[in-house]
This record gives sequence, structure tokens and C-alpha cells, in this order.
Amino acid sequence: MMGQQKSVQDQLFYSFHLENHIPQTHLLRAIDRVLDLGDLHLQLADHYSHMGRPSVPPELMIRMLIIGYCYGIRPERRLCEEVHLNLAYRWFCRLGLEDPVPEHSTFSRNRHGRFRESGVFRWLFDEVVRRCMAAGLVQGEGFAVDASLIAADANSQQGAPGDEPVEWKGSSASPSRAVREYLEALDGTTPDETMPKRISLTDPQSRWIAMRGNPAIFAYSTNYLIDTAQGILLDVEATPAYRTAEVASTRRMIERVEERFALSPRRLIGDTAYGAASMLAWLVEEKGIEPHVPVWDKSGRDDGTFSRKDFVWDAQANEYRCPAGHALRSDWRSFRNPRSRITQEDTIIYRSSQSNCKTCSSKAQCCPNTPMRKIARSIHENARDVARQIATTQEYERSCRERKKVEMLFAHLKRILRLDRLRLRGLSGASDEFTLAATAQNLRRLAKLVVQRAPIQGASVPI
Repeated sequence: MMGQQKSVQDQLFYSFHLENHIPQTHLLRAIDRVLDLGDLHLQLADHYSHMGRPSVPPELMIRMLIIGYCYGIRPERRLCEEVHLNLAYRWFCRLGLEDPVPEHSTFSRNRHGRFRESGVFRWLFDEVVRRCMAAGLVQGEGFAVDASLIAADANSQQGAPGDEPVEWKGSSASPSRAVREYLEALDGTTPDETMPKRISLTDPQSRWIAMRGNPAIFAYSTNYLIDTAQGILLDVEATPAYRTAEVASTRRMIERVEERFALSPRRLIGDTAYGAASMLAWLVEEKGIEPHVPVWDKSGRDDGTFSRKDFVWDAQANEYRCPAGHALRSDWRSFRNPRSRITQEDTIIYRSSQSNCKTCSSKAQCCPNTPMRKIARSIHENARDVARQIATTQEYERSCRERKKVEMLFAHLKRILRLDRLRLRGLSGASDEFTLAATAQNLRRLAKLVVQRAPIQGASVPI
């Protein structure tokens, strides 16, 4: 017989324990075991008043933000609704059934105010990294670096040409936070920095960029530096979406990791974008790090003429030798005032003798359109040679396979954590979002590995 639900009178008293209704295999249980916010009050003490009514506990807001970035719930209004309804979220936030959930506007005030001013998101990220190090998940032998584009919260149709004066929206006396950050950053712009093709009127620090096969958008780059042992993120930095900024961020991240965690890798893994001569020289000569990076080299030719690899370098004579045996030098003439002969591109030009080229039988295969052959040699060519030599080893092949760990983190960031478009504007907003997302990725990874080593009743945690 089919049963029928009956309406019954509500019980007067309930015996309900929130702890008993959260599965032992829940992800938040594992994260709660490895998360330590005991020093959070000390980090924020100078940014709270000692008088007045008690504020919303900062630990509660941090725990709610961790939930939001672990589960891809980034709008504050929706996050508050989910915490209000979900028992596991309430348990993780230390809220009872009748405890109120903070208003969504509270997050905005704290995010753009005391949280950003105190650097608490960076502090939280560093604390999680230290927990990963204490758990033995970081070896410090090999690092990998890469960058990925994240769309900015800016309409691609609302932009202005980069080489024309811009009329910012809103009152000129009180521009938006993102516009104020952009105008303040302009004071530190060096004259040789190129202006972007288009500037967003709402988020001018984002960069107008088009990837192959996709329409142009305003975007930022999230830069990851990971330890290749377990794929733990050691540092993250937000930059405008162009290559020179991404490469420069690598230096800052490596130095920051060395300063904060006393970690210096033996090798650094990256793609061709990090194979510029100056970057390789910095790794080899200043930091003593092996660059497992393809060399950025455009000297190859596809028209059948000799490439630079066909010329032999003689370090003692400071000259190249062409296939016909003639010399290419940088100092055919002597000057009264010595010259460095270094170009603006940090290269030295080596030229052959015009008389030798004129009578050479190989001229048609060497320099058919010029009276002499020229070779531009970087002042950091020794570092480039080191990288070329490393590229012939089996360890380099292993490094190429390990580099996919960074790409997997980017896929996880966009597909699982759903951070394929920013909600906060300005470089500081992008930095906050990238740092919180990286913290969530490390927490999920740490929780998974810790539970695998010390399982609860034989269960595993879905990460």
C-alpha cells in the first residue's frame, strides 16, 4: 500500500548536534584539520578599534572566503546565502543553527579596507605554504613557473585608444578605486614602456590582449611558482597581461620565496617565454639556478642560407668563423675613445670583411642581399649556452614533463574553482582574488595528502 505523508505537530524540543551531520569524508573536515588561524587576530590588531561594539569576527569572514574560493562561490551575496543554508558550511565557520550570517556588504568593506591594507590574504597564503612545508610536501629542489590569462571585469566594447587622452567615467573628483590605482601607477611608469593599444574605462590596469583563435579581451595574468614535488604553490602574483611583466614577476617570486621560506631551487622549469637572455643570465650568474628553459632564439633561417649555428665561435679571439673560414669581428676599426659596442638590445654586432665576402664562393648561401654578413651576439650568450647544454640532457626531458603540473593547476583554477573571470577590479583586486584562489588550491591539496597519509576510518577526501 502506498504510504501518505501526514502533517504532524512540530516538536517542542529537538536534540540536534551539527557535528553529527557532517560526513567524515567531507572536504571541509580535512581542510579544518590543516587550517590554523590562531594568529589572525595579531595580524589584524592594528586595523581594528579598541572601542565600540564588537565587529564581525575576522576569522568567520576568512573561513567564509575560503569556502567561496574552494567551491567556486565568489559573489558575496550568494556566499552568504549558501553559508546560511548549508550545514557543512555552518560547521566550518563555527556557526550554530541560530547564529546569524554576516551581511554581504561586510565582505566588501573589509576586503577593500582592513584586509587589503593589512595584507592578510598574503599572510594566509604564506601560512598555508608553511603548513605544506611542515607536512613534507615541499622539497625545494625544482621549481616551475608559468602564467595564465584571466579575463578582467571589463567590457571589451568599452575602451579607448591607448595613445589618446581618456575621459574617465564618473566624477573627476572621485574616480573609481580601479581608476585611482591606475592613475597612481602612471607616476612610476618609465618612458620606454609602451602604451597598450586600448585602455578599459572601468579597469584601466587590465591589458588588451588577443590569444590565438580568440577575440581580444581585457585581462590580467596570474603567475604561479610551484614546487614540482607535489605541485604546491609557493608564490603567486598578479600582473597585467603582457610578457615582460610576467617574466619580471618570476624574479620577484623567486626572491620572495627565498626570503620568506629560505628555499632556493637547483633548477627552474619554464617555457620559451622565460628564455630571454637577460632572464637566463640572472638565473645562471646571479642565482646559481639551472635554467630548464628553452632559449628564446630567432637566429634560425628558413630560406636556405647559413644560420648562426653554422658559424664557429672563438672565445679567445673574440670572433666568429664562417663556413669558408673567414673572421667576423666587432672591432675591425679602433677608435680614439673606446666604445662598448653594446646595442640597446644588449647585443654586440660581429661583421665580416666586405672584401672577403665579395670574393667568397659561398656568398649566395651566406649573405646574398647584403655586402657582408652580420651576427648579433648577446652579452649574455654564455648563459644561453648553458641553457642549450641543459636542453640536451635527460633531466631536461623530465623537467618538460613536470611543467604540466603548473598547467594542471591553471585548468583546476578555471574549471573547478571557476575563476575564469575576475569580480574585483584593479591590480590589487586581481591580486586578492589570485592569492585567495591559490590558497584554496594549496589547502585542497594539503588536505587530500594529509588524509591519505592518516585516513579517517579508511575514507578518502574528494579534492
